[in-house]
Amino acid sequence: MSVSRRGFLAGLGGLGTAAVLSACGSSDSGSSGSTASAGSSAAFSGKGPINFATGKDTTGKLQEILDGWNKSHPDEKVTLKELPESADDQRSAMIQNFQVKSDAYSVVGMDPIWVAEFASQQWVQALPSGTDTSKLLKSSVDAATYFKKLYGVPFTTNGELLFYRKDLLDAAGVAVPKTWDEMWAAWEKVKGTPAAKGMTAYAGQLSKYEGLTVNFTSAVLSAGGAVYDEENKPTVNTDEAKAGLQTLVDGFKKGYIGKPNLTYKEEESRQAFQDGKVMFLVNWPYVYPKAAATDGSSKVAGKFGIAPVPGIGSGTGTTVLGGLILGVSSFAKNKATALAFAQYMATESVQKEWTIASSQAPVATSLYSDADVIKAYPYTETLKKALDNAGTRPMAHNYGDVTLAIQNAVYPALSGGKSVDETLKSLQSKLETLAK
Repeated sequence: MSVSRRGFLAGLGGLGTAAVLSACGSSDSGSSGSTASAGSSAAFSGKGPINFATGKDTTGKLQEILDGWNKSHPDEKVTLKELPESADDQRSAMIQNFQVKSDAYSVVGMDPIWVAEFASQQWVQALPSGTDTSKLLKSSVDAATYFKKLYGVPFTTNGELLFYRKDLLDAAGVAVPKTWDEMWAAWEKVKGTPAAKGMTAYAGQLSKYEGLTVNFTSAVLSAGGAVYDEENKPTVNTDEAKAGLQTLVDGFKKGYIGKPNLTYKEEESRQAFQDGKVMFLVNWPYVYPKAAATDGSSKVAGKFGIAPVPGIGSGTGTTVLGGLILGVSSFAKNKATALAFAQYMATESVQKEWTIASSQAPVATSLYSDADVIKAYPYTETLKKALDNAGTRPMAHNYGDVTLAIQNAVYPALSGGKSVDETLKSLQSKLETLAK
């Protein structure tokens, strides 16, 4: 499962977690409230049967949605092609299909970090100019955009949140922190109390894996910087990027972030918070139902709250996106049907049906004020605030090399092996080389 493919609403209200239908991405343009500049509508011709290739669905709901389409489009039926549960295996299957120019996959479910690669290789089609995205979250549309062209229709999204011990903050008379400095100050007021015995301040995903790229990118964005600029050029050797990384490094040096965080992925950090070992946690919303469980598995049930991730300095806290984007294969037959189907999956009725059934975050803006969704998932409005200010991981055509370079550079800095200046100077050079 991809680092950002955690169900945003997983398990609430007795609902099961959806399998693999979500993740991350970026770029300029394609904003909501407008239409997206893209390819020629002439490329999207032909109506008839199509295939939809995406990760395995364990809810059973996806086929029901496809059955609804098929009933109203008897001559344009969609066949579900379920790929393996692993995101890496899904990507491999799609690439193998693209490389032989097969028409077996008409619509493909893309992790947003694949958009740049698939687009640069011309494996997926730029959508027609005038494709309407006005009812979708702007950040999700940005995640489907590469060099100002829209390469897919967003289907789900996701973003990390700040989980905090509300009981401890309330007892200390401290407001919910909006910055990392406020977070550390809150901890200083609480750490000496009996309730905080055995705790540290913070947990995130800082092991040497994809989660580290997410956490580093979020820190840079939250300090007002960017890992890559709007022209897709690396920009990590800046004051803002240094402030972001320095915040993480100082967290370790000052003992706010415990050394075990160097081994933490999603589950380890979630468990630390759920076991009452940390006061603050940044993680995907799937944590909520687990931490709120009243079956004895959580020591913080009824004691925690949620908020958008904190900012750094004068920067605004910025989460990194997750989600799933529906692209149309450049080798597909019946592309008019493929595009119509992808757009159908982003309609409010389908989005609501899928959200309630699957625990995946919707891209339809209206659902974040929908009474049924809010009743089932109480933190929906908070997540909307986070998603409205969300950023993305680098939209690089060779993203695998980029994320590995980030992990290899940042991890030694967190563990005290390299200075922040040295780390980012070296990383800038490496990313510039990869951009050539």
